Amino acid sequence: MVIDHDDANDLTQDVFIKIHKAIDTFREDAQLYTWIYRIATNECLTFLQRKKRRFFLPIGDVEGELSRKLDSSPHVSGDEIQLRLQKALLRLPDKQRLVFNMKYYEDMPYEQIAEITQTSVGALKASYHHAVKKIENFLSD
Repeated sequence: MVIDHDDANDLTQDVFIKIHKAIDTFREDAQLYTWIYRIATNECLTFLQRKKRRFFLPIGDVEGELSRKLDSSPHVSGDEIQLRLQKALLRLPDKQRLVFNMKYYEDMPYEQIAEITQTSVGALKASYHHAVKKIENFLSD
């Protein structure tokens, strides 16, 4: 979600600190996995919003910054198609990118994504469909 390897490492630490501090509040009405994933999701979305506000950048500029990091990162490998897919993902709104990543890369069922994101299955299917269409349009250019 955040592209930059150092940012991802920092967020991972933040997530585990939050989990450690809040484990006593885990109510067991959901799976531990989905509870942790929800914390990680919220941290990523909050980080991206803070980054946009901190630099006073419109979404296109943040997309450009992350795209440049993709081009220069030693942690991102793959052929041209994979790189174009990653750049297409950067053009998606954060929540659509999140849903696409969970469904396409993590192969999560919609019901589990719904539990993590606290969104209806129907809304998730629509979001995924829109994300796929936007990616197809970007890749066909």
